[in-house]
Amino acid sequence: MIANYHDLWHMEQSFRMSKTDLAARPMFHHTKDAIEAHLTIVFTALAVTREVQALTKLAIRNVLRQLRPLRSATLAINDATQTFPPQIDPDRQAIIDTLTKGELRH
Repeated sequence: MIANYHDLWHMEQSFRMSKTDLAARPMFHHTKDAIEAHLTIVFTALAVTREVQALTKLAIRNVLRQLRPLRSATLAINDATQTFPPQIDPDRQAIIDTLTKGELRH
């Protein structure tokens, strides 16, 4: 019981993260299916967030701040389509590589 109490901070951190970083706001759903769908999405986002933090050793806010500006552009002119990938600096590429090649926890 004492060991579980010491791990309580993980739950508290997850709750705070769901409210702030994941923007899981109050539900305004009225049907059981809509409520369950909302909770499934929030808990899935929380699980993905925890995995990203575990792999990168960075706070999710930091990861989002660094990766959010990376955008590609696709231009279609007449019958030609060209995609321009973002220029990625080495620090951001390291985060992407970590997430791409990281071992998922079970």
